[in-house]
Amino acid sequence: MRAHILKKLSLAALVGSVAFGSVASAETRVTYKSAKSTSSYYQMAVQIAEAMKAGSGGDIIVTVEESQGSVQNVMEATVRPGNYVFTTPPVLVRLANAGKAMFKDKQNPKFANIRALFPIPSLTMHFVVRGDSGINSFADLEGKTVLIGKGSFGAREGAKYLKLFGLEGKVKLADVELSNAVPALKNKQIDGFVTAGSYPAPNVIEAAAGTGVKVLSLSDDQIKKTKRTKLTIPGGTYAGVAEAVNTTSLPVVAYTTTNMDDATAYALTKTYWEQKAKMSEGNAWWKGVSGKMLENITGKIHPGAIKYYKEAGIEVPASAM
Repeated sequence: MRAHILKKLSLAALVGSVAFGSVASAETRVTYKSAKSTSSYYQMAVQIAEAMKAGSGGDIIVTVEESQGSVQNVMEATVRPGNYVFTTPPVLVRLANAGKAMFKDKQNPKFANIRALFPIPSLTMHFVVRGDSGINSFADLEGKTVLIGKGSFGAREGAKYLKLFGLEGKVKLADVELSNAVPALKNKQIDGFVTAGSYPAPNVIEAAAGTGVKVLSLSDDQIKKTKRTKLTIPGGTYAGVAEAVNTTSLPVVAYTTTNMDDATAYALTKTYWEQKAKMSEGNAWWKGVSGKMLENITGKIHPGAIKYYKEAGIEVPASAM
């Protein structure tokens, strides 16, 4: 009798474990390699992870990993198995495939397996000046003190633009960390600062609320000289900045590889776009993302993502098919 009961219990345990295994197998796990934990892009990754879980009813579980930068993200695409998603500007994918610049001595045929899923908020250049500084254009920056920071994309772009616009050596560059830009502006230690981030940028919001600022617009000719993508920040995005601001941006895209199956790529892409409006409610930077940004993608889009775009009526560039 005892043996019979034990046999029944063992059978029940086996059935339970099989049932549990079938439930677990229905859950799709994704690794999302983002940026430094202190960056806005890491915050976005967390928001995407939450949106995927909510939008899929818990079927898609995204684990966010910190990264030291986009180059690392692209390099790991050659060795990471399974559902690896990472963010990077499309230009780095192009450079990796061509074996140029930072990828010159790191060529790998697996770079050709990288596939795009969806665009995320772009890195947007902001040239922020104090409202009472008398600066209304780039020409007015001459003789002024500006903080551009060090080592970041924004710092490199800021220095590049000053040179392109004939201001190299004519602007005093403040030797202060970008993290101190807002108090330095408020205390009139600087006349302005340069920052790159998805708009609305938190440090620009803070400066606009506490000090009163202007955000400089670039002319079409200036934008052309930078060889970057034009982006318009809507008027009213920042307190006291009523006019739309024309500036430049560096597109950023979520990529995966051909290791991801079509069904998973489709589910991720569909859930992302369906949850974007909800994400925008608490974080305005999602409002700047649209299907039109697929034009910025370098290389191929994953077939699973393409299936969704076709269903949703979002035009996919022929070069990405």
